[in-house]
Amino acid sequence: MANPYSGLPDHAFWSRAVAGRSPDQVRPAARPGFAIRPEDRVATAGSCFAQHISRALTARGYGYLVTEPGPEDQGYGVFPARFGNIYYARQLLQVFQRAYGLFDPQETAWRTADGRVVDPFRPRVQPDGFADAEAMLADREIHLAAVRRMFETLDVLVFTLGLTEAWVSDRDGAVFPLAPGVAGGPDDATHIRPHNFTVAETVADLMSVIAMARAIRPDLRVLLTVSPVPLKATFEDRHVLVSTGYSKAVLRVAAGMVCDALDGVDYFPSYEIVTGIQAGSGIWAEDLRTVTADGVSRVMAELARSYLEQAETQEAAPAPAVRAPSASPSADQRAEQAALAQVICDEEAIEP
Repeated sequence: MANPYSGLPDHAFWSRAVAGRSPDQVRPAARPGFAIRPEDRVATAGSCFAQHISRALTARGYGYLVTEPGPEDQGYGVFPARFGNIYYARQLLQVFQRAYGLFDPQETAWRTADGRVVDPFRPRVQPDGFADAEAMLADREIHLAAVRRMFETLDVLVFTLGLTEAWVSDRDGAVFPLAPGVAGGPDDATHIRPHNFTVAETVADLMSVIAMARAIRPDLRVLLTVSPVPLKATFEDRHVLVSTGYSKAVLRVAAGMVCDALDGVDYFPSYEIVTGIQAGSGIWAEDLRTVTADGVSRVMAELARSYLEQAETQEAAPAPAVRAPSASPSADQRAEQAALAQVICDEEAIEP
């Protein structure tokens, strides 16, 4: 009887693909399902870690899509439209539904402690909030129009799944990126309760939003990733380390199931690059939650090798240099990497 493992490629074996290799020699994105071409319009969304991908694309001359431009110091350009962090698959689905009039949440405006107004669905995008609800709602209409332009023009969507612990309205199921009271809230928040999304819910939400987006852009390619960043805090009655393990397991399994079910949907293993046993030292800062500049650089180098450089070879265009993380980077390299590591993260407001 033949050994069913005979003839499998090297990346299928731990001894050939992981053991005895330096971290930058481990290539977990072994089978990219598609290429991202320089002319593709790429939109990113998701948790804080998604911002690294957009910066890597821009630095290498790829077509990062921005449909809501404006001053950088007011949160414009961080994502294609100024929707802030989208931590949950349900949140991404509802962004699409709200943009196209398929969902009109009852929640309108939240107030901060100093009386300013914030948008419940992106409470930290406007520095210092809005003067009143009218200004916030007018800005929201501009934003949702930009979301529509994004879905109507993009070629590739890169979505980074970040969390499963969410806050949901009992009234209509609206999902909020932050709990009421963290960055503003309603006068009465008793209808907003914690909810921890399951694998089944996450898969269903991803399948739904991809189907809706492909009704507009049939050839849309989707790259799913899972953020390696641990939870800032948990509302479950257990240790935050255990809750982090649960959330990341749910998101990783859900992403894999969706990729298996749909053509043109791929998984990029940023989570495994950072959290795998092969990662070694130098990946985490002292808080054991912040990915260092070297860690980010390692992830982005693998993304470029697996998805970007492949496209450049096919197009016979010169490939931009991708520098592997150095054990002793120069001062200039460290400054460049430190700038790359800076992201806007709504979750940080939980514990300033």
